[in-house]
Amino acid sequence: MTQTPIARTPAQGQARAQFTVPAQHPMVTVLGSGDSLLRVIEKAFPAADIHVRGNEISAVGDGREVALVQRLFDEMMLVLRTGQPMTEDAVERSIAMLRASENGTSDGQETPAEVLTQNILSSRGRTIRPKTLNQKRYVDAIDKHTIVFGIGPAGTGKTYLAMAKAVQALQSKQVNRIILTRPAVEAGERLGFLPGTLYEKIDPYLRPLYDALHDMLDPDSIPRLMAAGTIEVAPLAYMRGRTLNDAFIILDEAQNTSPEQMKMFLTRLGFDSKIVITGDVTQVDLPNGTKSGLRQVQDILEGLDDVHFSRLSSQDVVRHRLVGRIVDAYEKYDSENGTENGTHKGGRTKRK
Repeated sequence: MTQTPIARTPAQGQARAQFTVPAQHPMVTVLGSGDSLLRVIEKAFPAADIHVRGNEISAVGDGREVALVQRLFDEMMLVLRTGQPMTEDAVERSIAMLRASENGTSDGQETPAEVLTQNILSSRGRTIRPKTLNQKRYVDAIDKHTIVFGIGPAGTGKTYLAMAKAVQALQSKQVNRIILTRPAVEAGERLGFLPGTLYEKIDPYLRPLYDALHDMLDPDSIPRLMAAGTIEVAPLAYMRGRTLNDAFIILDEAQNTSPEQMKMFLTRLGFDSKIVITGDVTQVDLPNGTKSGLRQVQDILEGLDDVHFSRLSSQDVVRHRLVGRIVDAYEKYDSENGTENGTHKGGRTKRK
């Protein structure tokens, strides 16, 4: 607990910064319930002593650290002024962005407040926003380019943010329809072994896309929109032979396309349409020996005008924080052992 009546005087070579929280913002919105946000900040800046007295916050310590603490509270206030609450996760991500900017490892000028307050879609009482710098750049790229590839590990929001942009485009009449598709290949399973009709076999593979739609639209309106053809959810094979005009088209799980399927899909592009292709090249479920179309297309289309590749990493994972650590652990194991997803390309796990 750092709520203290007196902040210590800076020693020689140390710096001091003071920040006043405006009266209209309760201190709990800045410090967090039970000082949870304050504890996150203290842990992140061990070289600075942070003190709170009333609505005054002061920091004493290493000059660079104190300057970052000052910038952090400035950014937090910009976010709070929009009515959006600060969370422990948002504070941690803000600190990471500020440190990247300070260390020169960030190649842009975006501030944490700009990232965290960018609204994509408001639906059913909640607003969908990017949560990391790379997510913001991914969303911005979708606005600027006709074809965008979102490549990164599970949990980085690749598909979810693309779906939000698709719904936004439909609601603002930028497109007349949304087309969602993915290859019906998952974890080595085959459709023929599943029970039921063709539709019942395919449906589980498309279910994640339906789930995202239900988050963004009134569930009662979805059957009506699908019946009218305004929203179409279909396996990738159903795209062959079509030209898709006035549409926002999303290809999900694109790492499970063959090179031929990827070329087929890209050439479906019609007038006034936009394509977003998402996938994780570390989770390819194709049979051994089949090359991933998503891996190959990066060599073919990189640098082509109006085509953009957005690459997300474990730092952009917005699921449980353990997911990011799992992704990093697999990457480290593969790097050390010459494996892929923890196994040799022949399928046997390396034993030590």
